[in-house]
Amino acid sequence: MSPRLLALWLKETIALTRDRHGLLALFIMPTIFILVMTMALRDAFTPGATIDAAYVVVDLDQSLHSKALIKRLDKGAAFRRIDSGNDVDAARQGVMSKRQAMALVLPKGFGERLLTPAGSDGQPTEPLQLLIDPTLSPALQLAFRNQIMAALGAVRADELTQRAGKLFGLPSIPGGNADKDWPDEIRSIAVRNDQSARLPSSVQQNVPAWLIFAMFFVVIPVSSIFIIERQQGTLQRLRAMGLPFHMILTGKLLPFFVVNQVQAVMMVLVGIFVVPLFGSEALEIPHSLPLLLNWWAVSAAVSLAAVSWALLIASIAQTSEQATIVGGVGNILMGAIGGIMVPKFIMPASMQKLAELSPMAWGLEGFHTVMLRHGSFADLLPSLARLLAFAAFSLLAAIWLNHRALAARS
Repeated sequence: MSPRLLALWLKETIALTRDRHGLLALFIMPTIFILVMTMALRDAFTPGATIDAAYVVVDLDQSLHSKALIKRLDKGAAFRRIDSGNDVDAARQGVMSKRQAMALVLPKGFGERLLTPAGSDGQPTEPLQLLIDPTLSPALQLAFRNQIMAALGAVRADELTQRAGKLFGLPSIPGGNADKDWPDEIRSIAVRNDQSARLPSSVQQNVPAWLIFAMFFVVIPVSSIFIIERQQGTLQRLRAMGLPFHMILTGKLLPFFVVNQVQAVMMVLVGIFVVPLFGSEALEIPHSLPLLLNWWAVSAAVSLAAVSWALLIASIAQTSEQATIVGGVGNILMGAIGGIMVPKFIMPASMQKLAELSPMAWGLEGFHTVMLRHGSFADLLPSLARLLAFAAFSLLAAIWLNHRALAARS
């Protein structure tokens, strides 16, 4: 290995260790984001978790069927039902005062006309009323409507089963169908290469997501050191010593690459040991050596892409302020569209297609391929290829920009 390259690495390491505040931010920022976002999105990744949106049911019918519907809604467990008197005005006032977000009103005659379509016998059927706080998320409104429709369909199916049993002389328990507790007949299983396991939790989304975001934020210390060296004439002196720009830039890769790998280890440890202290699940990472090597391959590719992007920004910017603004805004945009700040599955279809343009999305897909699907190295190749191509393009562009700037000054 070239002694000059070793000397460059030593120089960069010394300069890096002097920027203690920048290093501290690289480790504290992702830790805080991981803890906050893991807790904030915990229920979004937990099937059947209770949503913090309360509702009441005003039962004006007081029939077996209305009580069966309420019981079905309680079994859903996604929304939280609170007790309330059977008073529509009180329920409406409760929504107005934000005591509950929704109120379902079951009209009189609900049970009698349960299986009678509206107007089919010449008699109008009074619909169920759903009183909703207008500030409630439309997604939650739709989710609760779907839960009501599912519960209503189950009650109707029970009633049809009861009537069919009587018609054909099948044995049945009087009133049994309305109160029957059916077993959970569906179990969710995550499909992976080596085995089936539980579905991913929020920590498995947020640890790799904010790790990638933190890796790309080396743009600030990289550009700061690079611009200071350019302003103080350090780069010109290195060039006068016969060092080509590609070696100067390559000399900046290894120290920040090491910083990124230390970030990766620390963020994994945060996910395993610190996150559970705040009430969430611990991070699960693969235990087999091939999968751990695949995980490191993704981490290394993300790091090369991040440091190369930082060198490109440093080559474009003229001042540290410009580099901070351009690099920071660029990272935020890549994180926003790349599924870092908002999970990709929450995005509309058009935004999910746009996410494919973000290098952060490529890294996150690679981490998920290893951590959630336990994919092989071949499964990682598309993500790795795009990250390495982005790193090569950024590094070559940085070298070209510095050569052009040198030629302009000559």
